[in-house]
Amino acid sequence: MWERMFETFLMRFLRRGTLHVTLPSGKKLTAGDGTGDPVSVRLTDPSLLRRIATTPDLGVGEGYMEGTLQIENDDVRGFLDLVVANTTDAPPMAWQRPLRLSRRYLRAVHQWNPVGRSRANVAHHYDLSSTLYDLFLDADKQYSCAYFRSDDDTLEQAQEQKKQHIAKKLRLEPGMKVLDIGCGWGGMALTLAKDHGASVVGVTLSEEQHRIANQRAAEAGLADRIDIRLMDYRELTETFDRIVSVGMFEHVGVPQYRTYFRTVRERMAPEGVALIHTIGRSGPPGATSAWIEKYIFPGGYIPAMSEMTAAIELERLYITDVEVWRMHYAKTLRHWDDRFVANIDKVRALYDDRFCRMWRFYLIASELTFRYGPQVVFQAQLAHHKEAVPITRDYLYGGDTAG
Repeated sequence: MWERMFETFLMRFLRRGTLHVTLPSGKKLTAGDGTGDPVSVRLTDPSLLRRIATTPDLGVGEGYMEGTLQIENDDVRGFLDLVVANTTDAPPMAWQRPLRLSRRYLRAVHQWNPVGRSRANVAHHYDLSSTLYDLFLDADKQYSCAYFRSDDDTLEQAQEQKKQHIAKKLRLEPGMKVLDIGCGWGGMALTLAKDHGASVVGVTLSEEQHRIANQRAAEAGLADRIDIRLMDYRELTETFDRIVSVGMFEHVGVPQYRTYFRTVRERMAPEGVALIHTIGRSGPPGATSAWIEKYIFPGGYIPAMSEMTAAIELERLYITDVEVWRMHYAKTLRHWDDRFVANIDKVRALYDDRFCRMWRFYLIASELTFRYGPQVVFQAQLAHHKEAVPITRDYLYGGDTAG
């Protein structure tokens, strides 16, 4: 039964390109329209037929991790390019719809992130060996979308451009007190303190990030202007001139959106400005990939603009600017994967082959979702009143205005 259902799903799903599949029984299938470079895979575990037919992202991801979905020449990029390109317009099979609906209806449960659960979710991903991140990130350990002014930009250049672009949106002045929600390894805090004279409080739930960020601040001679705290943003009580949050909102979860933006409103000074940088979905609300939720970002969710703005409006904040970055994260992820592959023997020494396969699947699938799918990056600038920032964008691109 499952072999027949798998074959039906495969032929309905894969309309473009060419995929050769050898089933555990030895039966060979070819799907697609015969165009492009063919990709060949072999399934060695009969249970994969059921798992892929019912929950494709989870089944394929686990099969590749386990080595029971074998890609010829280990061409995982070619395979995922073919799969993700077909995903964008593939309707679900009738038997898949109940599972998809249940994930939508249960997402409030999966995304309910009180402080204790948030700590556990953060530790799952961000408290991995810091050496791992050194092997594929830029020197400043920026683990978020870079800003490419040119295709020739290095990863280091693009990450620096990202930070400076955000700093311009914050309209910083020396001596301002800045809150960095989800400060990572401290790169943004270091830039704002060193280049713009700010005093920065950073908060993170990752013990590893907390340790390294404080160490970096001390080594840079900025410990008097950078205070990195191991705490939840909801526990803050001070007021700040500026608030920045880069790549953290994806971990908040829809049930906490009002709480998040209420915190931004309450912690931001009357003349303050906030900049929220997050991965977003260009379509309507959805659900997190079952594979991503289980193995990479438990409790995470990519917001639709409508979900963000609904919470912002209810918390009586003005959206003074919104910018959408479309292809920048695809470029960023390609740099990360190139560096990961160049250092894969070192990653294998830290973990094992299964981890290497999992991480490459994550990096490449994410890149291709930005390239072909609905994922983008939102930058939302927020304030208490309309005139908190200039009324044109000249101040971002070389000019300036008074208001």
